[in-house]
Amino acid sequence: MKHVPAAFQKKAEKIKLLLLDVDGVLTDGGIIIDNRGVEAKRFDVRDGQGIALLLHAGINVGFITGRSSAIVRRRAKELGVAMVYQGVRDKAEIYERIKRKTGLQDRQIAYVGDDIPDLPILRRAGLAVLVRGGWPGLRTTVDYVTKNEGGKGAVREISELVLKAKGKWSDVAGRNS
Repeated sequence: MKHVPAAFQKKAEKIKLLLLDVDGVLTDGGIIIDNRGVEAKRFDVRDGQGIALLLHAGINVGFITGRSSAIVRRRAKELGVAMVYQGVRDKAEIYERIKRKTGLQDRQIAYVGDDIPDLPILRRAGLAVLVRGGWPGLRTTVDYVTKNEGGKGAVREISELVLKAKGKWSDVAGRNS
C-alpha cells in the first residue's frame, strides 16, 4: 500500500461513517443492459469484505448514487448496508439529510467519489477520496487518491486505511499489520 500522509491519517481517525458513490467507485463504471432491459453491474468481493470489516468495527457505511437499480439494493442487503440512496439528483441535499439523521459532523464522515456529481460532498466531507481513474478535475479537492481503481479494490483500500488509522485493523482482520 502506498505511503499515506499524516494529515490523511489524522482525518481518518475521526471517521464514523463512510459514504460511497456506486458507479465508478463500487463498480468499474460500466453498465450492462441486456436486450430485455435488465441491468447488471460487477462488484469486487474485496470491496465487499472491506465494507463488512468497517461495519464489524462499528463504522457505518452508506451508498449515494444517481442511478437506481435493483442490483444495488441487492448488493447493499447482502453487505448489511442499510443507508442506501438511489436516483439522487442532488447529492449535497442527501448528504445534509444524512448528517441530520445521524447527528454526525463533516469531520466524522468520509466520502469516496469519482466524478463531477460527487464534488459537493467531497468539498464538505471530513475525509474526501477520489478513486484512481476518476475525473482528474477532482484531484485538487480530495485528501487522497486511491492506488486501486473503482470496482477493483478502491473501497477495500480505503477501508483498510481508515481501520488502521483508528487502530482497529488488527482486531477486525484477526492479524497484526
